[in-house]
Amino acid sequence: MIRTVAWHRGAVVLLDQRLLPAREVYRVYRDYRRLAKAIRDMVVRGAPAIGVTAAYGVALGMQRVRRDPDSAFQRICAELERSRPTAVNLFWALERMRKLYTNELRTRPLPEIRERLLGEARAIHEEDVEANRALGMHGARMLADEVRILTHCNAGALATAGYGTALGVVRAAVELGKRVHVFATETRPFLQGARLTCWELVRERIPATLLTDNMAADLMRQGKVDCVIVGADRIAANGDVANKIGTYGLAVLARAHHIPFYVAAPVSTIDFRCRSGTQIPIEHRSPDEVTRFAGKRIAPVGVTAIHPAFDVTPHRYVTAIITERGVARPPFGSSLKQLLGNEHSRVARSPRTQQLLHR
Repeated sequence: MIRTVAWHRGAVVLLDQRLLPAREVYRVYRDYRRLAKAIRDMVVRGAPAIGVTAAYGVALGMQRVRRDPDSAFQRICAELERSRPTAVNLFWALERMRKLYTNELRTRPLPEIRERLLGEARAIHEEDVEANRALGMHGARMLADEVRILTHCNAGALATAGYGTALGVVRAAVELGKRVHVFATETRPFLQGARLTCWELVRERIPATLLTDNMAADLMRQGKVDCVIVGADRIAANGDVANKIGTYGLAVLARAHHIPFYVAAPVSTIDFRCRSGTQIPIEHRSPDEVTRFAGKRIAPVGVTAIHPAFDVTPHRYVTAIITERGVARPPFGSSLKQLLGNEHSRVARSPRTQQLLHR
């Protein structure tokens, strides 16, 4: 399995996704501030992977604390919170770490604080892989035995702690013996589809075709797409979905061509505090990332550019939301709550996760 993030010998290790597919480089972080910068600079990206990395960041920062753990803990969390605004998994993971510290660890000795926080980060890591495998199987069972799937950006193992969300559905379908072909949009300006999604699919010998971002409509018109499956960075309580910029357009196209549009995400991506997509903060990145490519300017000097990293797809365009707890369908305001019951924040802990928590 592709290892996006790991804890190794007191450090956080990240696969540098900026260099794929040309080079597979792992970077070692021993300082939480450098780790926060790695999140901002997209060394690691994808909402679930960012959440796991942030949890490890808290554990990493507390390793070097020698006195006044309270102020150190708050400072570490604040630094990580500032790294990226849209992916709710980051804030979800930090809130879990904060609850553990506040409710159980604040008055405990520093060695115990460090050990328990690391255990919680490892549990978040393990739960993400479990959740992705479960949601992958829920989604795979919805698909025909022969299916052509269009996906956008990268919602695979690289965007998570392992296995993937949208690509988790693809992987599970292949494991069930279904014949799957994936159409991957290139996803300007970072080319996550071309560089990352295709890299994952080629590694696993899953048939894939790369598209430029403006080819999807014509492919749908030709009847070559059976469904669209994307991931999510934040899902509002009403089912509105924030995902990589360009997702909204694909959802509208899918509706126009009567093609199902599925969103695959763990329940940690659902933000019940956001009533609708209008309340989701959208990250705006540097215009240089649009006017330049591979270090070279591709637009004339003097032209302006905008670069919202995400857009919001209204829930009316979403056919279903696939989670580890099952599949939610419209109306999402009630189905998401019913799916999750009274527990909105974490998956059921397996024996393996319980072991991690008590290491």
